[in-house]
Amino acid sequence: MPIYEYECPVCGIRFEQQQRFTDPPLERCPEGHPGVRRVLSPAGIIFKGDGWYITESRKSTNKGKEKSENGSSSSSSE
Repeated sequence: MPIYEYECPVCGIRFEQQQRFTDPPLERCPEGHPGVRRVLSPAGIIFKGDGWYITESRKSTNKGKEKSENGSSSSSSE
């Protein structure tokens, strides 16, 4: 179950509540004030390494490009 963070606009406290996805959002803070709102936080995802997608997921195809470029450049320069 995810943990949601809420903030009360009246008293300013922030608190966390573990809830199911299907549960309705809270309406009151622990002090009883109405109108609490969910606080959005950035996800904790970290990508490490240089060019992780290009170097680890695909094979380099530069050799094929170089051959076709050299063939077309030599014929256009003559």
